[in-house]
Amino acid sequence: MSDIQSHTKIKKPKWLRVKLPTGENYKKVRNLVDKHQLHTICESGSCPNMGECWGEGTATFMILGNICTRSCGFCAVKTGKPLPADLDEPKKLAESVKLMQVKHAVITSVDRDDLEDGGSLIWAEVVKEVRKQAPGTTMETLIPDFGGKWQNLKNIIDVAPEIVSHNLETVRRLTKEVRIQAKYDRSLEVLMRLKKGGMKTKSGIMLGIGEKESEIYETIDDLASVSVDILTLGQYLQPTPKHLPVVNFVTPEKFQEYKEYALTKGFRYVESGPLVRSSYHAEKHLF
Repeated sequence: MSDIQSHTKIKKPKWLRVKLPTGENYKKVRNLVDKHQLHTICESGSCPNMGECWGEGTATFMILGNICTRSCGFCAVKTGKPLPADLDEPKKLAESVKLMQVKHAVITSVDRDDLEDGGSLIWAEVVKEVRKQAPGTTMETLIPDFGGKWQNLKNIIDVAPEIVSHNLETVRRLTKEVRIQAKYDRSLEVLMRLKKGGMKTKSGIMLGIGEKESEIYETIDDLASVSVDILTLGQYLQPTPKHLPVVNFVTPEKFQEYKEYALTKGFRYVESGPLVRSSYHAEKHLF
């Protein structure tokens, strides 16, 4: 049994308390979502920042179904054999973006290692369809690694979303346990290829899974070495008892230290705090 799995459960600190969503913009989006039975990962993932993001006109959507071909130790998405890809999904998602009057859409997906194109052709159609139906909406695509099949990554680069994100998630030493089928260096290569393709790039790391402080700094250095533009650092929270436990809660002060260090390494934006998630303040990262 690993150090992560054997760790006993610890109590959440006071700084992880979340305010209830409020505000007129939030209420408007909430009503639209309920009326049209729209689906966002903001809700299904119980994101602590949903009220703030919806109030700013940002929402996150997940495509390519809700069953993932991978079984990451931190993620609550169901693992198994996915259903066939829905070819009408690009139009349906674009309709949701238009109905919700989303200013900035963050789009993510499950891993589809069962598909030769990794789902990249649906990804490309989603970007095209949102531009067609909601031309005023900007997009961030939070993509998988496509198993290192670089033609699939090129399908994303070819449609040029405003921001392309791929999360490293954790430090090198813990990657095999936290992300299982992923590879640390492959993810760095994804980000490097995106940058060479002219994309604005973004990546995120979860803290509190058992990483050492020196490893966090090393990971920030590695992301800086492939010229990532935007970095997010947030606290890992265990979604269910079956997932990896929280080893420690990182203080707001320590998150601030990591932010200040990262800014010295050349990142354009750094979001760092206990409640920060990959799409937090996503609308501010357009530049």
